[in-house]
Amino acid sequence: MFYREAGQFKTKYQADQAIFPILQDRWFICLVVVLAYFVVPFISDEYWLQAILIQFLIFSLAAIGLNILTGYAGQVSLGTGAFMAVGAYATYKITTVFPDINIVIVFLMSGVISAMVGSLFGLPSLRIKGFYLAVATLAAQFFILWLFNKVGWFYNDNPSGTITAPPRELFGIMITGPEATAQTRYFVCLTFLCVFGLAAKNLVRGHIGRSWMAIRDMDIAAEIIGIVPLKTKLLAFAISSFYCGVAGALFIFCWLGSAETEAFDIFVSFQVLFMIIIGGLGSILGSILGAAFITLLPIFLTNFPPMIGLPISIDLAKHLEEIIFGGLIVFFLIVEPHGLARLWQIVKEKLRRWPFPY
Repeated sequence: MFYREAGQFKTKYQADQAIFPILQDRWFICLVVVLAYFVVPFISDEYWLQAILIQFLIFSLAAIGLNILTGYAGQVSLGTGAFMAVGAYATYKITTVFPDINIVIVFLMSGVISAMVGSLFGLPSLRIKGFYLAVATLAAQFFILWLFNKVGWFYNDNPSGTITAPPRELFGIMITGPEATAQTRYFVCLTFLCVFGLAAKNLVRGHIGRSWMAIRDMDIAAEIIGIVPLKTKLLAFAISSFYCGVAGALFIFCWLGSAETEAFDIFVSFQVLFMIIIGGLGSILGSILGAAFITLLPIFLTNFPPMIGLPISIDLAKHLEEIIFGGLIVFFLIVEPHGLARLWQIVKEKLRRWPFPY
């Protein structure tokens, strides 16, 4: 009774096409945003902000980017880590060469550079698809990291080969560097996720998103009805790489502080891919739910045995964590192959028909 749209009449096309047409959904999203901004950062300690929440926000942004390409456009990619590395290294170069540019503008510029690189490596999608396209993007993963590792210009010929986030201010508040607090960096990552998540939600609902889904379902039929595969696929690669590039910039500047190319290895690409598979392909909410699952579950599995008084060694706990984590992934894929977003959709459908769900 409390979650139905009965009586919520629409008198305008804008209201009928709203992202959240049901009033309860709008109130729920507003509540989540208020809690994320005004409650979570003030009740969480340094460990939760630095080690868990900031990581979750950054990977959510990267998962949205990959879901745009794989979930909506149907183009399989295993180069997410490389595109994140492009954004991180581009941010480092711009901030060191042009230190007076606003750091937010630098983040956006790094996303644009990553979009151009992603479009370049997206050119094979015009001729190949499926497994062969995945191999092509996998080649991009190894080539880009090899380039950043071997060419000293990208890391300013630092003897250690690492890139370090220099201190930068925004409105007089330090948001990067050692002096930036975890709370401030959390707000920066949360704002980027909210803004870009809303932009992606609007994008996939428009004609661009419908073109992507037409290419995903049947590219030949999409071309017959007037959709240009060249422009549509490259646009998907560009926008996806833009999101991943911004996520990579935040990865270094708002989370790790400094890192080498190993921070963006193939494991990161698979990790983001698992996020969208578990969360739900073709769903913005699924990207966030999948990032939460992948990020929070290992921490829970590590801390759960001590909570119940089960003394086990550290190495055994790590092995059990990997076993249980892999088993839960397989379990979720068998029970609901459409991801956690589909489970949430089923819950909403049952609430609409309550107290007589079927």
